[in-house]
Amino acid sequence: MILELKHIYKDYQPDKMIVPVLKDVNLSVDEGEYVAIMGPSGSGKTTLMNIIGCLDKATSGRYILAGQDVDRYRDNQMSDLRLNYIGFVFQNFNLMPRMTALDNVALPLTYAGISKKRRREMAYHALDRVGLAERVNFRPTQLSGGQKQRVAIARAIVNSPKVLLADEPTGALDSKSGKQVMELFDRLNEEGVTILMITHDASIAEYAKRVVRIHDGQIS
Repeated sequence: MILELKHIYKDYQPDKMIVPVLKDVNLSVDEGEYVAIMGPSGSGKTTLMNIIGCLDKATSGRYILAGQDVDRYRDNQMSDLRLNYIGFVFQNFNLMPRMTALDNVALPLTYAGISKKRRREMAYHALDRVGLAERVNFRPTQLSGGQKQRVAIARAIVNSPKVLLADEPTGALDSKSGKQVMELFDRLNEEGVTILMITHDASIAEYAKRVVRIHDGQIS
């Protein structure tokens, strides 16, 4: 098992009123699984993804990631967990506009203290895995939407994370580019990458091997 959530609750308190977002969520994912978390807007799926991605902490409950009890970690330790265990793919790519594809992909490795030569080798290999070896020196403005998302996926897998988290990965793409990105996820999963994807789109969720539905902060 690569991750396990036990009795997770998440509340927000914008004023004096407590707003419950997640309510007694239990979820386990095995290494190599491909899971879609599906739910409508406001269902709590993004909050759940943020907790799984160590971007936020639960109000109560336990979260075990790769054998580590995440709840005991301080903020700086959480950033190390993210760096070493998790790759993120966002709807809007989040690429640096003035950097080449290669430099965008190498960026997370900078924080890991890896030498420049090794960073470039690893970034090139990641771009090759997503079919963009011939676009290494292109900047985001020179790439199509689908190519930008593939650069973002290369950046997410460059440090061989334990879990790849994808938040509405085709939301900003046309249907053809979206299909290509989902076929790439299929291939990465076949290579052993654990994928956890959130989506509101049933046709996208169908690519996953298991679909988990969330509604009003509860997994059904």
